[in-house]
Amino acid sequence: MKQRFSDEQIEIRGLAREFALGELRPLAPEWDARRAIDPGIFSKLGELGFMGMRIPEAWGGLDFDLVTYLLVLEELAWGDAGVTLGVAIHNGPVTYLLREYGSEEQKERYLPRMAAGEVVGAFALSEPGAGSDARSLSTTWVSDGELRLLSGTKKWVTNGGLGGVIVLFAKEADGDRISAFLLDPELHEYQVGKREKTMGLAGSETVELQLDGAALAEQALLGTEGMGFGYAMEALEIGRLGIAAQATGIARAAYEHAVQYSSERVQFGRALTEFQATRFKLAEMLTRITASRALALVAARALDGEADAEDPTPGITAAMAKMTASETAVWTADEAVQIFGGYGYMREYPVERLLRDAKGTEIYEGTNEIMRLLVAREVIGNRGA
Repeated sequence: MKQRFSDEQIEIRGLAREFALGELRPLAPEWDARRAIDPGIFSKLGELGFMGMRIPEAWGGLDFDLVTYLLVLEELAWGDAGVTLGVAIHNGPVTYLLREYGSEEQKERYLPRMAAGEVVGAFALSEPGAGSDARSLSTTWVSDGELRLLSGTKKWVTNGGLGGVIVLFAKEADGDRISAFLLDPELHEYQVGKREKTMGLAGSETVELQLDGAALAEQALLGTEGMGFGYAMEALEIGRLGIAAQATGIARAAYEHAVQYSSERVQFGRALTEFQATRFKLAEMLTRITASRALALVAARALDGEADAEDPTPGITAAMAKMTASETAVWTADEAVQIFGGYGYMREYPVERLLRDAKGTEIYEGTNEIMRLLVAREVIGNRGA
């Protein structure tokens, strides 16, 4: 029987699991309670190479294929989903856009420091009035000689207050063209607004960014002027893949807690695992988690150019993976809370936090309603089932 993963992939996954067990899981409850992750964690991840997973070796990264990347993200999310969200945004859409559309100067400035964990990437697309409708941006730019002046507000920017590089999207003030820019706290003036109090992923730094005529030189333009919307859609495909792995890690953690607790908890003189209702829940959990992981890996291979002819387009497969895994995470965590009973509703027990964390995966990088619209568009376009 052919080995599913290479020896190198298995070793890398084991390293990620060891890090999650020793560095993430023990601190996850504390980070959740004080709503802050130790910023030094990204430097530690950088030492292992996990902040440069998708950065080419020429720039100090490991240049993992997408399957290996997902294996690492799932293990990290098993340890703490908040840290993993930051890692996924950094390694996913931000790294993708820099490696695909960045100039040599931009790559030289950012990629080596990103790989080391010295600079953490952020992705600023959403706005107060532009969430799912990403074309309706109100953040604008105007030309002023050799500068572009940006004004507006960005919402829900993960890693936005960490002082790293921010890929920001803005619309031409007198037109509809959207461009992508690299916002750098060392070069540009902008304000980091309030830190959001989120339902879950409480340790993750999600902030508002405010720009009031921020002056950006030509070197801050990412790629070709006016091509930003297309860039954002490409980057989100990679981002959704990362969220699928994150959600799978959350679900797996909830499932394992449920198995352990139900094996030890005695009611009516019997362990919970001796009741058919519990066994069916656990069986369904494992089935959904396994299916979610498999779909994410199919999407990863497709985006790496290994799609089968009969498969949906790679971007649609990524949308299906994100939708399936996130809903699996929410359902599994909810069932885990139910198995824990009253204890599951208490903050002292991990499944309560996992349920809050899981909910976010159904929303960011495109809500699951948008994922269904994307998949339906493919179905109707292909006249298939």
